[in-house]
Amino acid sequence: MRKLRWGIMSTASVARDSVIPAIRESETGVVSAIASRDIRKSGQTAEGIGGAVRAYGNYEDLLEDPEIDAVYIPLPNHLHAKWSIAALKAGKHVLCEKPGALSAIQFEKVLSAAESTGKHYAEALMYRYHPQFKEVKQRIRKGAIGELRLIRACFTCNSADSQGNIRFREEWGGGALYDLAEYPLSAARWLTGEEPEAVTVHASYSEAHGGVDMSASGLVEFPGGVSLLFDCGLWAEERRCLEIVGSEGRIELPHAFSGKEQSGYFLYKGRETTEARERPLNAYVLEIDHFGQVVLEGRQPDFTASDALKNLRLLDACRQSALQKRRIKLETGRETRKPQALRTKTSLGLVSKKMK
Repeated sequence: MRKLRWGIMSTASVARDSVIPAIRESETGVVSAIASRDIRKSGQTAEGIGGAVRAYGNYEDLLEDPEIDAVYIPLPNHLHAKWSIAALKAGKHVLCEKPGALSAIQFEKVLSAAESTGKHYAEALMYRYHPQFKEVKQRIRKGAIGELRLIRACFTCNSADSQGNIRFREEWGGGALYDLAEYPLSAARWLTGEEPEAVTVHASYSEAHGGVDMSASGLVEFPGGVSLLFDCGLWAEERRCLEIVGSEGRIELPHAFSGKEQSGYFLYKGRETTEARERPLNAYVLEIDHFGQVVLEGRQPDFTASDALKNLRLLDACRQSALQKRRIKLETGRETRKPQALRTKTSLGLVSKKMK
């Protein structure tokens, strides 16, 4: 069986600790090359993998390598769109960390590049490939918890003391919303099968962390009265939970957004509790193999590049709501205001504490 030859654009920890091991464990992929702006870092990482993995001291050389079929991009958020477009135009398939860009308008250029080149683009939200999510959605559709009423989701971690953390640089797309919000937002969109109508988000900004939002909580309104209550944060105890509440029961996934940790869920209905346990599965490996099957076998992707655009439209609205401290309505999946004005607090006329 032919395998997809992967090039890794960066030696970021998520690449070293999660995605590179997943590619090596997968049935469809092999790590062929690694690029970094520091050739010593890429060389050390390549040496650690062993075999004939090539090391590059810049990203351009990796994209010019004719023996690379696909690239994984875990660069800082502000570089996602730029290098995704470059990779697609170089004839490579792209798996890019979320968010796919800093705004929906910026991502439309990525989508255009994917469509014009015919290459596969996927946003790296690994949790979606775990079979427990399809099982949960199927049970909801079959009425296991009655009518869907409410979704609650959280993704928090505590990295507040991390020195030099790129998540604390506003101009690089730092902050909890950019880093973590897409997990609960994408889960709610997928579970409901609907696009939201309005959002209201409150965020806490920290001048000690570059002025980025260190935590945020919000209400996302879906058609039919269903809502998502979510929170995300970079200075709180780690939580990755998802709860789906119905008229007759509820489903709880305590570790919903984990890539390699324990999985499973609980169904509560009346006085009965049913526990569903999955055998240990690595969601990163499942993500890589799904990507490989799309490219090598022509399988239809579970999530297309246009889905990433919808995620960003919702994320834009959440950021706008937090910055302007008001409810934001969405129309047919698009924000009512142009998202290019969302990049910084100052661009919206909001002055930080430092500048007052």
